[in-house]
Amino acid sequence: MLEAGPAACGWSDQCWTLARIAEIVRRRFGVDYTLAGLDLLLHRIGWSVQAPTRKATERDESKIAVWKDEQRPVIKGGRRTWAPGSASRTRQVRS
Repeated sequence: MLEAGPAACGWSDQCWTLARIAEIVRRRFGVDYTLAGLDLLLHRIGWSVQAPTRKATERDESKIAVWKDEQRPVIKGGRRTWAPGSASRTRQVRS
């Protein structure tokens, strides 16, 4: 049923979601799975999360490059050059 696609099962688009697959399993087999349990089961039988194969047509690579160069360092901040002391409540080892 999954290979036939969501449209064959009554949905108008071609996007499988865990909620939709859970509904199909409930209708077909009368079994309720949590979404996490269903995700684990699908991975065991070889299904994985879908990632888009194309990038958005609105994507502007030059603006992304500028953002990465200018804004990202501000958000990420610099790395500390010192390390804080131990948070352990036990005595430190003497060397």
